[in-house]
Amino acid sequence: MKHNLHLMRYSRLLVAIFALLMPQLQLSAQIGGRGVYDFVNAPVTARVAALGGLAAPIDDGDINLALFNPALINASMSNQLNLSYVDYYADINFGSVQYAHDFNKIGSFAAGLQYYNYGSFDYADEGGNRDGQFSAADYVFVLGWGRQLDSSFSIGANAKFIGSAYESYNSFGLAVDVAGTYRTRSGWLMSLTARNIGREMKSFLPGEASAMPFSMQFGVSKRLDHVPFRVMVIYDQLQRWDLTYESSYNNSNTDPISGDKNTKAGFEKFGDQLMRHMLVGGEFYIGKNLSLRASYNYRRRQEMKLTDRAGMVGFSWGLGIRISKFNISYARAAYHIIGSPNYLTITTNLNSFGRK
Repeated sequence: MKHNLHLMRYSRLLVAIFALLMPQLQLSAQIGGRGVYDFVNAPVTARVAALGGLAAPIDDGDINLALFNPALINASMSNQLNLSYVDYYADINFGSVQYAHDFNKIGSFAAGLQYYNYGSFDYADEGGNRDGQFSAADYVFVLGWGRQLDSSFSIGANAKFIGSAYESYNSFGLAVDVAGTYRTRSGWLMSLTARNIGREMKSFLPGEASAMPFSMQFGVSKRLDHVPFRVMVIYDQLQRWDLTYESSYNNSNTDPISGDKNTKAGFEKFGDQLMRHMLVGGEFYIGKNLSLRASYNYRRRQEMKLTDRAGMVGFSWGLGIRISKFNISYARAAYHIIGSPNYLTITTNLNSFGRK
């Protein structure tokens, strides 16, 4: 009975939080869930990338997951330090540093600085004469807070300070994430996250500021009782049903003879649209110091594959290994057949370096 009362109370709390944010949620949904600063959705840590690049509902005290899902921030992350590097396509590379600390009375905090570097570009006139170079980069500072309300419920929020600098043009924006998690007695973890609620405060050019790439995600995960494996399923973009995107360069749905579109209908159309929301993944634990990770994103595969060659597009995989006081994670995510970005993350707890 007492547990049910707690469930009702915290459910009402989450409903109240989302109700206060509803005007911004409706505005974001009207623009189709996309907007300026879409880079904030790009994962910068190896474990998040291996698990599909969304707010993974896994509560094991890993700071790598916390800043995508602030409801996971808790005291077990206190004094964790994390460094990540992403070797993206061409000369593009990402980097991040994250740190967490717990304050007994007010909750736990996690701060992170993310950097997206797009390389150097040449100035050139209409005749092709080069004269100097310029750079382009994006930055995100995230301050997250999480609090464990009881053994079943936790809530959290992120504040994001976002900046972009492209040559002599710059932009600045603010956003927040809010999230809640619920843990069942049987070991299931359910998480609801609303990400990137905010807007551009200063745009590159004079004019109306744009909204953020808002999204809502619901995920569940469970570590199986008799097998060292955790299964995970995430439903992405709760605020929008039809995520279908047809590229003019992908003619896989075009009849090669008549040139007519082979449009889906009925259950086939429903199934395709449903699967575009779904991400499935898991982790296989080999002892205490090694884990293998993999995930599949149907929507990414449909949007990024080539007509005559799909390869491993839509799949992500990686591993995590503990060596002494360090957790090292590596991942590859197949966005396109031309190659897959490499993700490397090193995490340690500074308390482990203290005197015993």
